[in-house]
Amino acid sequence: MTTTTAPAAVSLRGVHKSRGAVRAVAGVGLVIAPGEIVALLGPNGAGKSTAVDVLLGLTAPDAGEVRLFGRTPRQAVVAGLVGAVLQDGVLLEGATVAEVVGLVAALHRNPLPVAEALARAGADDIARRRSTELSGGQRKRALLAAALVPDPDLLVLDEPTAALDVQSRHRFWATTREHTARGRTVLFATHHLEEAQEFADRVVLLDSGKVIADGTVARIRTAVSGRVISAALPGADLAPLRALPGVRAVQARGDRVLLECADSDTALRALLAAHPNAHDVEVTALGLEAAFLALTGQEDR
Repeated sequence: MTTTTAPAAVSLRGVHKSRGAVRAVAGVGLVIAPGEIVALLGPNGAGKSTAVDVLLGLTAPDAGEVRLFGRTPRQAVVAGLVGAVLQDGVLLEGATVAEVVGLVAALHRNPLPVAEALARAGADDIARRRSTELSGGQRKRALLAAALVPDPDLLVLDEPTAALDVQSRHRFWATTREHTARGRTVLFATHHLEEAQEFADRVVLLDSGKVIADGTVARIRTAVSGRVISAALPGADLAPLRALPGVRAVQARGDRVLLECADSDTALRALLAAHPNAHDVEVTALGLEAAFLALTGQEDR
């Protein structure tokens, strides 16, 4: 008896891509299984958008191999397996949202009905609006509706919520969650660390065109040594707290103090000995933002 293994949703092997004299992607290897939700993080110039362009077949790699569900990017897109919302995506000027989505639907063999794609993207209320009349959040919903028309197995989002207000961001992610609830694969590049922390199963961190970390949010956080002690300590003088053994940095947030520690056990004992009135004490791993800064070296830049 033989068994067959479904191909990876995304497979990049040894991918290189230069933009002029800049090596934007330098030997990236990445495999994403069907059904995973993966966040692609990195500072400006890390190579996120170039990696997305190569993955979608919008630009050819200088070296390496790209496969989506075992196919070339072009084959996967033509088959309707891939939908994308790009950072600089545009809508046909003068057309209504429904017309744009209908035009995209006409390019696919088995598209969703236009009304269903609009409803899934939460864009049915703007179906009759022209592209020139849309706000930033409405335009992203229209682009998402167009991306969902083929009912894709892989949804690729490049900085999808850039420049959106908080309410629009929440609405966009609520819509995307409904799509992933159907077991689909999502890869999104973002600058919003909280989005990665809340939405992704896995984080891939790029810097200078290379993958420098890959794992769950918890794994990325634990890759950076240290913990944070948070305690209620009204009116505390921060200078003595910084001098406690095992403490690297101190912040005050209202009546609470946050101690970033290299050795949280030693620091906690010293804190309670010096401040027995400290209460509501919590010890947690470093947040994703701290891990991001440490792993990319931005704390020192």
